[in-house]
Amino acid sequence: MTRAPANLMAVRSLLLKHLNRDPNRVRDEDLEPNEVGIVGDANHRGGYHCGSDRVVSNDYSVVESPRDRNGLTLDAAALDVGMFRVSSRGRTHDLFTFSTWCVAQCVANTADTRDIREIIYSPDGKVVRRWDRLGRRSTGDRSHLWHTHFSFFRDSIKAGRGQTPLFRRYLTTIGLITPEQEDPDMTPEEHNWLKTVHRNLTVLDGRNPIGQTYTRTTMGEDHTDPTFKVGHPTLRSLGAQLTALQAAVESLASRDFTDEQAIISGVLAGLTPEEIAAAIPPTVAEQVVQELGRRLAA
Repeated sequence: MTRAPANLMAVRSLLLKHLNRDPNRVRDEDLEPNEVGIVGDANHRGGYHCGSDRVVSNDYSVVESPRDRNGLTLDAAALDVGMFRVSSRGRTHDLFTFSTWCVAQCVANTADTRDIREIIYSPDGKVVRRWDRLGRRSTGDRSHLWHTHFSFFRDSIKAGRGQTPLFRRYLTTIGLITPEQEDPDMTPEEHNWLKTVHRNLTVLDGRNPIGQTYTRTTMGEDHTDPTFKVGHPTLRSLGAQLTALQAAVESLASRDFTDEQAIISGVLAGLTPEEIAAAIPPTVAEQVVQELGRRLAA
């Protein structure tokens, strides 16, 4: 029996939560539960509203894409959305503006639309149009003047991939969901899991598994094993090397690398005795003679 998959039921719940403004009574303005359908009625045969037990020979929802052929299960892969009208941020939004917004996102190939095969819709309640990712069709029957049909590639339904992001983004864009709000589709267990992940990613001092991995790889230390050693450079060893290098540079900077005696010896080695004598000022010549005599006598 064809069944409604959990990922499309999540889309249905999201839309009804925010577009069925008064769930306690039926109103023309609201999106009512009977206006959001996934599984075709008992007489429905063929198409994305049917699972493998209701598809027909050469069914377009199976044969035209390997994504559909490989994803065929008992799950339906379509969603119908009926008429609604809501006011938000000083503007009125309805099925027609919703549908054209979704089609525009598909045309732009945003990441959250890539599992959508087609949208059959009306931009104004007067004409029916069809956006088809495979470019096979461009029309639909007149029932789509008052409801919009979304087909999803069957492999995305089979994989259980979430399909709420596009619709959540629409509700956020028109102001029915604020960015600060938590994801209402998440269970308390999922929220706790996210909090745990966040805590582990922000505490890196060795008190948890992620922090322990950080200290082992970057510091070369183990919070529970003080004898732990690593064979690669760590932040601590690199810091010690940088400190030693800085000290060596400072030591070299304070040294005088000029060897005056070597310079004088080099200059004198290239001069003749006559040139040396000529270079000595007369006032010190006698002192030089006396010093040379003393050295020779010694």
